[in-house]
Amino acid sequence: MAAPATDAGEFESWLNNRLDSLEVDREVYGAYILGVLQEEESDDEKKDALQGILAAFLDEDTVEDVCTQIIQRWAEWCSRSSAKNDIADVEVQAIASMIEKQAQIVVKQKEVSEESKKRKEALLAQYANVTDDEEYLHERKSITASISALFKNTNVEEVLNRQKQKREQAKEDSAKKKEMDKMQREKDKLAKQDRKEKEKKRTQKGERRR
Repeated sequence: MAAPATDAGEFESWLNNRLDSLEVDREVYGAYILGVLQEEESDDEKKDALQGILAAFLDEDTVEDVCTQIIQRWAEWCSRSSAKNDIADVEVQAIASMIEKQAQIVVKQKEVSEESKKRKEALLAQYANVTDDEEYLHERKSITASISALFKNTNVEEVLNRQKQKREQAKEDSAKKKEMDKMQREKDKLAKQDRKEKEKKRTQKGERRR
């Protein structure tokens, strides 16, 4: 299985550590082994190529185990990488689908707007080209009815405005009355105090005369 065209950094890091543990020069053979894994299609082809590289450093039993381990690790990494790519593809497709639906909604709205515009134009043309026939009389009645309804609505609005003005006037009159009542209470209070003062003075004057 060839590798997907993605960064092999995670696998490459593991491979370099494995080569260090086998005392194989990672700088020379790491990239070489990675290239074999990416280019060869079948596991057998990969295994043959890896054994040819590592046979100079390892004995026969060890080299086969190491090659099998490298190929297995490579397959696991490819599987995970492919799954990540699939998820990314699904997300991209979902976004593309959402954008497409939005575009369709905009197109439909535009179509509805165009249709509405055409209806309005047709209606205006109809009123502009009316003749003295039965249809014209019917339309005229409709227009008259619309105008009557408009006047009725206007009358209702006038009534509501008058009622509102009455409520506001009543509220204003009530506020004025409260203010006047307050002022009268203050005057009554001052007058009462004044009478008390005068009564007190008369009492004091009478006591002095005795």
